[in-house]
Amino acid sequence: MMLGRQFIGILVMTTAFACGSAESVPESLKAEIAPSGTLRAAINYNNPLLSRRDPASGELRGLAVDLSRELARRVGVDVELIPYGSAGKIAADASTGAWDIGYLAIDPVRAESIDYSAAHSELEGTYLVPAGSPLRNIEDVDRQGMRISVTARSAYDLFLSRELKHAQLVRAGSTPESFDLMIDQELDAVAAVKAALAPLHQRLPGSLIMSGNFMTIPQAAGIPKGRPEAARYVHDFIEEMKASGFIAEEFERHGLGPDDAIVAGPAPVR
Repeated sequence: MMLGRQFIGILVMTTAFACGSAESVPESLKAEIAPSGTLRAAINYNNPLLSRRDPASGELRGLAVDLSRELARRVGVDVELIPYGSAGKIAADASTGAWDIGYLAIDPVRAESIDYSAAHSELEGTYLVPAGSPLRNIEDVDRQGMRISVTARSAYDLFLSRELKHAQLVRAGSTPESFDLMIDQELDAVAAVKAALAPLHQRLPGSLIMSGNFMTIPQAAGIPKGRPEAARYVHDFIEEMKASGFIAEEFERHGLGPDDAIVAGPAPVR
């Protein structure tokens, strides 16, 4: 395993020179990707695929953190990590100038203000139901009278708002808050990504995380609209991070397996 990690490290270093060192990055790119002189990275600490925040120190760790640091190193600027409690809040700030790069699921509504890279990874959206629930399958949930808690403006909120015909969505600020809402208001289910539901499942004996998914969620890097050179550079950067093994290695390092997420395939040739 150590040999594999050494090989990946060498490969990443080699491809870094191919992508360009900080000295070779045009000033026009720096002006788009970090207009303040510092790359401000919006990090969603409630998506465990991307990041977790230490409850005591507040330190952010995870794939989105490591990608941001590597990108800043290549461009030749410092990085500032800006913590967010949800992807919806990141998307809402896209047009305010609050951040320079964000990590969130691809969605057509968000694409009105964000230029996305291709997906760097994919994960599944599903439901958790409490003990004794008659619901067992994904297709059982969309019934009249069913109430589902969901994180407001999340990718699965946007998707379910379009797709559900009968069930009612009840919105909260984050997945943990959605879980508490389900319990407090005796709702029928909570919708989220599997990796976020797993620790909540441990807190509620007899609860069930449904197998399968109601959607596969592509996760990507995003740049605020109006920065075309930065968007092209980040697209190529993410493709290199997939191909070099960087993202797969980061998943392993942060304790994420194939049941949590998979590395996305290469983007179609443009």
